[in-house]
Amino acid sequence: MAAELDLERALVIGVASSALFDLEESDAVFREQGEERYREYQREHLDDVLEPGVAFPFIRRLLDLNDLSDRERLVEVVILSRNDPETGMRVMRSVASHGLDITRAIFMQGRSPYRFMRPLRMSLFLSANEDDVREAPRRRACCAGRWGHGSAHCFRLRRRAGR
Repeated sequence: MAAELDLERALVIGVASSALFDLEESDAVFREQGEERYREYQREHLDDVLEPGVAFPFIRRLLDLNDLSDRERLVEVVILSRNDPETGMRVMRSVASHGLDITRAIFMQGRSPYRFMRPLRMSLFLSANEDDVREAPRRRACCAGRWGHGSAHCFRLRRRAGR
């Protein structure tokens, strides 16, 4: 029997696609060559599995908690992304290739996906983008970010607004 998902009981985590996977190479194409070339690049590399990003090990461990119950899902991970559908296809193929049990994703093609945080009952949002981490509390979600400073890294957790 497949485990049931109850959003009221499960720990729901949102993760940016750029935190789950290393999208730096793709991002460089976008910044240097523009959106159209970026989309072509993603189509050309659709079957190239993305390397793990900064949040990948944490997400994998959280998903492993679902092994503790065969009746209900304890953790649900949802990808929230400003990326386009081409990137979304590549991300979801990479999710499958890495054996991650993630079936929900929202790809908004440049628009903010954060309006989905509340309806999905997200308790935490993980991003490698500082602006995303600053926006999430306005959407009533706890969030954590990681930014590199040479070989050291800074972690920040922002409290949910109103709690």
